[in-house]
Amino acid sequence: MDLTKLLELQNGSDIRGIATEGISGEMININPLITKRIAQAYVIWLSKKTGKPVDKLSVSVGRDSRISGPALMESFIQGVIEIGASAIDCNIASTPAMYMSTVFESTCFDGAVMLTASHLPYNRNGIKFFTSEGGLNKPDITEILIIASTLKIVNSGQGTISVFDLIDLYSDFLVNKIKSEVNHPQNFDKPLSEFHIVVDAGNGSGGFYANKVLKKLGANIQGSQFLDPDGMFPNHVPNPEDTVAMRFIQNAVLKNSADLGIIFDTDVDRVAAVDHNGKSINRNNLIALISAIVLEEHPGTTIVTDSITSDGLNYFIEKKLGGYHHRFKRGYKNVINESIRLNNEGKPSWLAIETSGHAALKENFFLDDGAYLITKILIKAAQLKLEGKTNILDLITNLQEPLESEEFRCKIKVAEFQDFGNKLISDIKEHVSEIEGWQLVANNYEGVRVACNEFNGNGWFLIRLSLHDPIIPINIESDSTGGVKIIAEKIYAFLKQYPLLDCSGLEKFLK
Repeated sequence: MDLTKLLELQNGSDIRGIATEGISGEMININPLITKRIAQAYVIWLSKKTGKPVDKLSVSVGRDSRISGPALMESFIQGVIEIGASAIDCNIASTPAMYMSTVFESTCFDGAVMLTASHLPYNRNGIKFFTSEGGLNKPDITEILIIASTLKIVNSGQGTISVFDLIDLYSDFLVNKIKSEVNHPQNFDKPLSEFHIVVDAGNGSGGFYANKVLKKLGANIQGSQFLDPDGMFPNHVPNPEDTVAMRFIQNAVLKNSADLGIIFDTDVDRVAAVDHNGKSINRNNLIALISAIVLEEHPGTTIVTDSITSDGLNYFIEKKLGGYHHRFKRGYKNVINESIRLNNEGKPSWLAIETSGHAALKENFFLDDGAYLITKILIKAAQLKLEGKTNILDLITNLQEPLESEEFRCKIKVAEFQDFGNKLISDIKEHVSEIEGWQLVANNYEGVRVACNEFNGNGWFLIRLSLHDPIIPINIESDSTGGVKIIAEKIYAFLKQYPLLDCSGLEKFLK
């Protein structure tokens, strides 16, 4: 098979493609036959990785709610069993649960696969791969696709298939964690009985959390919405970063007078929350909250975040909580791998988290797991309630939030976008020294981060090249009214000399 076509499906450390028709101009490039080929390539790769013969391997397979999921999952399972390995059908599951199937004592499968395209539109689908060591990295995916391009599909008929209710096992794991860590003196089995919690799963895979976790623990879940899987996502995009999706959960909390709202992305590796006043707990707020919890448990640890976190968050982690804040590159695998690297070098780091809501804790295999993250927060909320404290956000009252914040995405209109983007960023670095009151930020690992003094915007900006797309994202924050516009005007004055960069969003903001 054409290797070039297969490699086009690689999206960093996983696979993504167009699986169904329905959106004009988007042609299917991942179908059951390709999925079967990738399945057999993964089994070959896994055999090499583990040193086990193919007929001794077990692979668990799950999917999210996408309409292409059943057909692609069936073909993936067929690929596994036809090459001679054992396949375990986990039906609709979450990405984190699929990883946990490789480490739970009662399962310990050799590999795990999740068919998902996260928050992308209904016509997309993809594949995430795991071993007990964690999610595969970019070189692993490339190797699997190279194998897939040359193999002859095998049909040995030797493999076996079984069905396993993984979500029940995974839910019990979370339930037992909350029970034991809250350790409620009067109501051990129902430690959340005093909480009213609304869940919005966006018709993805996260609906289980309401009934199989919260309700079991005694919580009132009235007002929870969009819990049933529906791969057309008819209510809103299942994405905690989406403002419309956040408005849905905010309204649900206020309408039902709930204590807390929870919103998951499609495959439950990301989460955001809403407090009883309808205030969003996401991005910098979410990072600050889990940092406060982790630093209480592990004083002085390093919190690794992506590059676009705010100056206020840095001050909060380092000056208020006594931790260390290490900004790194965008991309959840980049952030996680950097935290692992620090630990390997003897520098304790118990949390890696992106502003998108991907959060991985050392205590949980550095798995980015939205359900585990919100479980940690609920445990702390229940512990605080036992102390007579009712608002979990009291933990971050000292967080300084920017007065203004904007993100702009400028499209690069040239095929060799990486060369263009890297040259542009190099040019900006040189240009910064010409602007009075601007200063390059030290220890910056991605793009150009610039501090702007109080007379030149009173904030900061970051200009970088997107990891996979022909996009130059620009993040700007300011602590002054009109500060973002001051900074944006100076950035636009420089960028408009590049006709192959579409700055129309920036132009519209400045009008």
